[in-house]
Amino acid sequence: MSNFSSIRHLIRGMTDAVAGDTHDEPRLMERARPLLADLISSDDWLPDEFAQPHPEHYQQYLLYCDPHERFSVVSFVWGPGQRTPIHDHTVWGLIGMLRGAEVCEGFELAGEGSPPRATGTVRLEAGGIEAVSPRIGDIHRVSNAFDDRASISIHVYGANIGGVRRHVFDPLTGAAKEFISGYASPNMPNFWDRSRA
Repeated sequence: MSNFSSIRHLIRGMTDAVAGDTHDEPRLMERARPLLADLISSDDWLPDEFAQPHPEHYQQYLLYCDPHERFSVVSFVWGPGQRTPIHDHTVWGLIGMLRGAEVCEGFELAGEGSPPRATGTVRLEAGGIEAVSPRIGDIHRVSNAFDDRASISIHVYGANIGGVRRHVFDPLTGAAKEFISGYASPNMPNFWDRSRA
């Protein structure tokens, strides 16, 4: 049986945090970081159906979305060698590594017709947390650090990230193309059912 107390703690904490000013991004990220750190410190809570890789592309599973879409919690499951295109988020987000590792390549736009300019690479290991936002750097490409196994990261965003209009960027020209990511699964897990506890 899974131990859902840590994700319930994160959801409660984030609900309290967004009850105030949802535009105070630094405060929200400061409140979210220890909640996410606590969640990814144990690996006994993520239901198996939200940890399954796809053979061709990464999976983005919705774990929870605030009823007012002020925040969402998502599991990203990376199959061996899988990666995203260069993309943005348009909202703040925290990425916590639950299993395996991922490599994040940061970029900034260099002007019309120019390729995005690399700003550095970070390898995120299990237990590590990285932040993104338009304020601190919002454009990156993420890949599984391993070619022989899956990796899983847990993300907390300042919106319903599966419904946000975002952009992917051409690596040669920097041209932006709008997209809405959606989610890989049609259902959310029920972390509140205590009937089997």
